[in-house]
Amino acid sequence: MRLLVTRPEPDAERTATALRARGHMVVVIPLLRIEAVESAELGPGTFAAILVTSANAAPAVVRHRQFAQFRALPVFAVGERSAQAMRAAGFADVSFADGDAGDLARLVTERLKPGMVLLHLAGADRSGNLGGTLSARGFVVHTTVIYRAVAAGAFPPVAAEVVAGGIDGVLHFSRRSAEAYVSAVRDDERALKKPAHFCLSAHVSVPLAQAGAPDVRVAPQPTEAALIALIPAP
Repeated sequence: MRLLVTRPEPDAERTATALRARGHMVVVIPLLRIEAVESAELGPGTFAAILVTSANAAPAVVRHRQFAQFRALPVFAVGERSAQAMRAAGFADVSFADGDAGDLARLVTERLKPGMVLLHLAGADRSGNLGGTLSARGFVVHTTVIYRAVAAGAFPPVAAEVVAGGIDGVLHFSRRSAEAYVSAVRDDERALKKPAHFCLSAHVSVPLAQAGAPDVRVAPQPTEAALIALIPAP
């Protein structure tokens, strides 16, 4: 299949490599870029552990002025990819859940005691309410926005040319990226209705369904492997 990957770099190229290894033709055109919020207030440093729900938290916290202060804390990550990113950033004690915020909340509840104060390094746009879930279980969660996704704006001319040339599928890894795609192709009905749209979760798929995309497919688990497995072999 001829596929379009619109997620931010460097994840986009990693995904493209995995798809090419399966025999697909892949075009990478990121519609978002990730920016660290270097002025984010992380708090006084009396935390028992750090929570991360995206690999994007890792490069953002490394750039933060309080990085050294928090580096020794244990980390609970939403999935294996985010755990790898935090280890690469210098965190040694990293555990990970099975891929979504509910799994992460269960892991934290199993491993830690209610009453502990936790730091959630979050993005500006996020699904679910990890802090609320854990607060209801007796934890104190300080959620700090440490990175944000910024839309690239209009659909780049090269992307329009790619879609016009015949794209079989588009991969969507976040609701924000799906929204950016819908916004970017609002004047080109083919880009919305011709390709299949492969989505990481039902939450991610909502903007595409609302826009009238006829072929929207959702991964059974919110992982890159499950999303790629949705795509038919070439």
